Amino acid sequence: MTGQHEIVHIGGYTAESDGRADGIVAARRDPATGALTPLGTVAATPSPSFLARHPVRPVVYAVNELSEGRVSAFRVAPDGDLAPLGVRPTGGAEPCHLAVAPDGRHLFVANYGGGSLAVFPLDADGVPGERTDLVRHEGHGADPQRQERAHCHMVSPAPDGGPLLAVDLGTDSVYRYDLDADSGRLVPRAPRLRTPAGTGPRHLARHPDGRRCWLVGELDGTVTAYDLTPDGLHQRARVDASGRTGHVQPSEVAVGPDGRFLYVANRGVGTVAVFALGGAAPELVAEVDAGGGWPRHFALAGAHLYVADERADLIRVFRVDSGTGVPEPVGEPVPASSPTCVLM
Repeated sequence: MTGQHEIVHIGGYTAESDGRADGIVAARRDPATGALTPLGTVAATPSPSFLARHPVRPVVYAVNELSEGRVSAFRVAPDGDLAPLGVRPTGGAEPCHLAVAPDGRHLFVANYGGGSLAVFPLDADGVPGERTDLVRHEGHGADPQRQERAHCHMVSPAPDGGPLLAVDLGTDSVYRYDLDADSGRLVPRAPRLRTPAGTGPRHLARHPDGRRCWLVGELDGTVTAYDLTPDGLHQRARVDASGRTGHVQPSEVAVGPDGRFLYVANRGVGTVAVFALGGAAPELVAEVDAGGGWPRHFALAGAHLYVADERADLIRVFRVDSGTGVPEPVGEPVPASSPTCVLM
């Protein structure tokens, strides 16, 4: 935060992944207008494709999505500059997602290529220590090209200390784990959720009430609603992620801050779909053009939505109507090279 402005960090693909970014970029956000002003590259690190913040320390974490995966930690200065704190191997190829435990004591990393989930302890300053666990998923799915083996795509710690959820695109599964905080090891909790064959689950979003979540299928273009209970995830409804015709490949999914609307980015058709959450099934109420054909990620902040289009090299800013939940574009697209993550 600087004055009346906020600092945003943007991850992207560098040359190591055939991308055009140079590392992590900082930008200044005006909360009133939503305007985003790039400040340049603040960490020259290879393919920082997903970012996360420590809940209380001024620390940002990035996966380095490489064949020998790494996770990097940085201390954040007030002006957004990043100072390296350490780098750790993730134990698997192509890490693509990471999350910090709500208490700030552990960091979890999803290795997409390795089909595994890594755990790192964090010290009092948020610096990651030696890896304490690496859980490998086994199996495959129905799609011989995309599901030939496990591909862990997301890890979602429960805000209330409940089971951690690991979404695996390759095995059509969502695994549940309890963390032994003393040892830093994961204990599987049965049963794991098996999605319909060929779903290719990518990301999920939890409702603020802690009792519901929604899972997007990257391969079949769906959104599935689940009840979260102590004995597992129970499907309530399943709908299309987009109302458009053409290639639909969902990427990010998030629930609005008031819990009334669900947002889904759809690559291919290049849209953000808005679903009302008042009924048993998500109801598509609007679908807006994202500003490019490949919206890889988005972030909600205050009254605004920021959509990163990986292939169009831009971030589009929207103002979200508080009553209808529908985003409307504001201003001009913000240039960004191969953006894959917007961290508020």
